[in-house]
Amino acid sequence: MGDLILASAWRPRGEFPRLQKLLPRLMEVYESIVVTLPPGSDNTVLSALEGMGLEFVGKNGKPIYVVVTDDWSWGRHAALQKALDVSISHIQYADMDRLLRWVETRPDEWFRTVKDIEQCDCLIIGRTDVAYNTHPRALRRTEAISNMVTSYLLGQAVDVSAGSKGFSHRAAEYLIANCTPGRALGTDSEWPVLLHRAGFTIEYVAVDGLDWEIPDQYLSEAATAEIQHRVAEEYDADPDNWARRVEVALEIVQSGIETTKRILDDDKRNIR
Repeated sequence: MGDLILASAWRPRGEFPRLQKLLPRLMEVYESIVVTLPPGSDNTVLSALEGMGLEFVGKNGKPIYVVVTDDWSWGRHAALQKALDVSISHIQYADMDRLLRWVETRPDEWFRTVKDIEQCDCLIIGRTDVAYNTHPRALRRTEAISNMVTSYLLGQAVDVSAGSKGFSHRAAEYLIANCTPGRALGTDSEWPVLLHRAGFTIEYVAVDGLDWEIPDQYLSEAATAEIQHRVAEEYDADPDNWARRVEVALEIVQSGIETTKRILDDDKRNIR
């Protein structure tokens, strides 16, 4: 097996030029890249992604796999599942918009962390206080609850909602064998809790590079700290955003708790 593949769910919001710019660097690190897109994705983006994939296959045999999902709630699951079709030892799952910001703003930290993935069955990549405090209060207050519950279920303090985790091939196989798609954000807790139940070792690292990515949308480069702060204030001023973040936190909490009660198929346990 090779070393590492990137599995990423991506709803494009103007990030494509930045992806084009960073792709050569990504392909230096990852053996291949899997990108899942929502139904009805822009054909221009789809064609361009497929074209870039063909270009890299021609240069170094490292393809980009593009999957358009039938249901966007399946995006993360579909990315991880497709990554298992490639002969690799480890998989990094990462939300594409967050990953682009990380690689663009803190490439050395990203590279070091990627190397750590290759030493683990499961590496949860969370946020330092510096990164966490760039987010709106609506996210910080609600994610504090879902992180607290998930930390209790795992027996260690973790931040599970930074959109990036690393898995060994066997751990990813176990997840796909024992999970069904449908609760995309619920995978924040479901995946590590399930692996914890199965006896896989859960490692954790916090990074600065997973700071708030939403302000980057439709910009030519990662947003500055000043833009992040302004957009966070605007976000918090809308009560609907608070309501949405409560729903997200509830989904993560419910998924984690339900995973502790799930009856697992004995045959599927034997993947380990």
